[in-house]
Order: sequence, then C-alpha cells, then structure tokens
Amino acid sequence: MTRAVHVVVVAYHEADRLDEALAAVGDVLPVTVVDNSQSEEVRRVCERQRARYVRTSGNLGFAAGVNVALLEILAGEPCDVLLLNPDAVLPAGAAGKLAAALEADACAGTVTPALVRPSGGPQRSLWPFPSPRQAWLEALGLARLNRGPVFAAGTVLLLRREALEDVGLFDERFFLYAEEADWQRRAHELGWHAALCPDVVATHVGGATSDDPARRERLFYAAQELYVRKWHGRRGWLLYRLAVIAGAAVRALVLPRPRRAEAGRRLLVYLRGPRRAAAVQS
Repeated sequence: MTRAVHVVVVAYHEADRLDEALAAVGDVLPVTVVDNSQSEEVRRVCERQRARYVRTSGNLGFAAGVNVALLEILAGEPCDVLLLNPDAVLPAGAAGKLAAALEADACAGTVTPALVRPSGGPQRSLWPFPSPRQAWLEALGLARLNRGPVFAAGTVLLLRREALEDVGLFDERFFLYAEEADWQRRAHELGWHAALCPDVVATHVGGATSDDPARRERLFYAAQELYVRKWHGRRGWLLYRLAVIAGAAVRALVLPRPRRAEAGRRLLVYLRGPRRAAAVQS
C-alpha cells in the first residue's frame, strides 16, 4: 500500500458491532474511534483492538465527530482518511485495494467499496446528488434518466488527503446524514469525483449510528431539507418538497405494505416540513 491510511470511526454505543468492525481492520493501520456515546463498553473495545479512543463531551453528531479526528490527522503526517461506520465490516486487504484505486484515479477525491447486506443482497454505493430535478424524476418513476454527478455513501469512504486539504472539514450543521453528500458536492465543485472500487465488497448491517429507527428516519429527511436548501435555495427546496409530496402521495396509495406505510410516513413528514418534524419529535 503506497498511500498511508488512517481509519476513523464515529461510534455511538453498539460496542459489539464496533468490535467486529475493528477486528476486521486489524492492527495494521492506525485507528481513531470518536465516541459520541461516552460508553465504557466502547472504550474497552478500543483498548482490546488497540484503537485510539477519543471521548466527546456529548453526542456531537457524525460530521462534528469526524471533524474531531480530522483536525488532529490533518495536522500530522500526510495520509488519506478511511471513514468507517461501526456497522460495516471490511474484507481482508480492503484498505490496500481502496488506496490503490485512489492512486489510480488522480481526480478521485473519494473511493468507496461495493456494499452488501448481511444476507448477501446488494446495497447501493453511489447516489445522485439530491436536487429538485432528481426528486421530480423519482416522483415520476423516471429516476433511471438521472445522469448527473454522484456521491458515495458514507458507510465506507476513503478520502484523499489532497481533497481534504482542498475542500476542508465536514459541515457540522448536518447532525446525521447528508454530511458526506455535502462534502462531496463541495469536492465536486473543485473538480474531484467519487469512484467505486468493485474489487472490495463490504458488509453493511445498518443502524449503528442511532438506536432509534423512527428518529433516524426523521433525521434523514431533515438532513435532506438542509442539504437542498443549502445548495438550491428556497425555491429549489419548494420544488423538491413538492416532488417528494407528490411521489409519496401516489406511492402511499398504490404500493403494497409495508412500503405503503413508509411512503405515508414520508408524506406526513414533508407536509409538515422535515426539519420542523424532527425538532418537534426529538
């Protein structure tokens, strides 16, 4: 592996999953775990796995948690940063293959592996940046026509050192979700792109960043609103919101259960306003 890599994990309870994720990484690479839960179980896992443990003063959220580690890493010896969710497990040699893929593509600011569920079913690694156009294409069932730039899901994400220096830290207004899309959108504006490394297949359980599924869903929609408002303004958010409401309303009528219920929840959240709904129900 010709490029140095430092692994960063933002943990929130779920010590058993963290233990599995760190065991898969091994002790070949330096690892920093930022613990948003101030958990003794998480601290003990870090000691056992020889990872550096950083205890936060409270639940800072994912973006701010990453920044805690990035500020120290960027002040040290040059290296790329591998963001690893505690509910993701890498195969042997994954970091080296991801680093090789990064080195092979000079304009790649980020590299991500293929993702699968524990059952073996595939998960999507690359997604189109949220936009009013993308929302309307999805509402009309024409998402396949979206040929715009993409970002890599933050489950496993290798960030190039030069891109980090160019783009800067994560936007801490994003508490959970969309922070990686926002960082990569800023990277895209500066000429960097996201690349997929299909030679690496990581297993992603999902849900280890929050222990409340309903709250995770509210935070996801609230993060989408923040992102769209930031990049597309008030008018763009209005168009995006109308598209989601229209699409969710139709799906709430025609889809089979439980997808119909999911669409109904999304419809209610967007009618109220995602950030308002998240604030009221938090």
